[in-house]
Amino acid sequence: MRIEDLKVALYADGADIETMKQMSRLPYIKGFTTNPTLIKKAGVKDYAAFAKQALLEIPDRPVSMEVFSDEFEEMEREAKEISSWGENVYVKIPVTNSRGESSAKLIRKLSQEGLKLNITAVFTVEQVREVVDAFAEGTENIVSIFAGRILDTGVDAEEIMKEALPICREKKGTKLLWASVREVFNIVQADRCGVDIITVTDSVMAKLSCLDKDLLKYSRETVEMFVKDGRSLGFSIL
Repeated sequence: MRIEDLKVALYADGADIETMKQMSRLPYIKGFTTNPTLIKKAGVKDYAAFAKQALLEIPDRPVSMEVFSDEFEEMEREAKEISSWGENVYVKIPVTNSRGESSAKLIRKLSQEGLKLNITAVFTVEQVREVVDAFAEGTENIVSIFAGRILDTGVDAEEIMKEALPICREKKGTKLLWASVREVFNIVQADRCGVDIITVTDSVMAKLSCLDKDLLKYSRETVEMFVKDGRSLGFSIL
């Protein structure tokens, strides 16, 4: 499988402006996402300034920006502010707050006001159902299931995606996103499940050249690496 054969849309996941600019030059990158953890990792000092710069550099593709508050009333104000930054902005709202309280009421209110939403940190089919039910008809939304973290628990994320997809299809304009990618194979999994979007981190993006790589050639290259590294150590077994 080649990148151009993929039906799933690749979104770049990160918060470094220069890297985002580079990714925006790649025709197969269809959108961008970020989150508070990535913002912290990138050393961003001014969230609004970062976001507006990113949107200036990327005016033509969806960009998801997340709220920071853990309180729903403040989340609402933050969401409206973030939404005002650009027509291509999707506001990321966590499916619950840190106390496990559902965000469904807030999602319903913001959706009725026409905000484009990306509901994040979704793990279960039940959460998908609650979120999709909260979306207003005729709005544009994304449901981000953290498949990578689900796989970390030993649960088959593909099965959850397959169950979630028809639920998302009930509301026109709602897309399903495979989040927390761990490896290139996750892209293949998302594609064969019929998922709309997959977020790809810089580390996975760097391995896209391995997609459809000849395995015998890869085997030889791996041995070449072992030989080179072994010689560099200067060890003698015999």
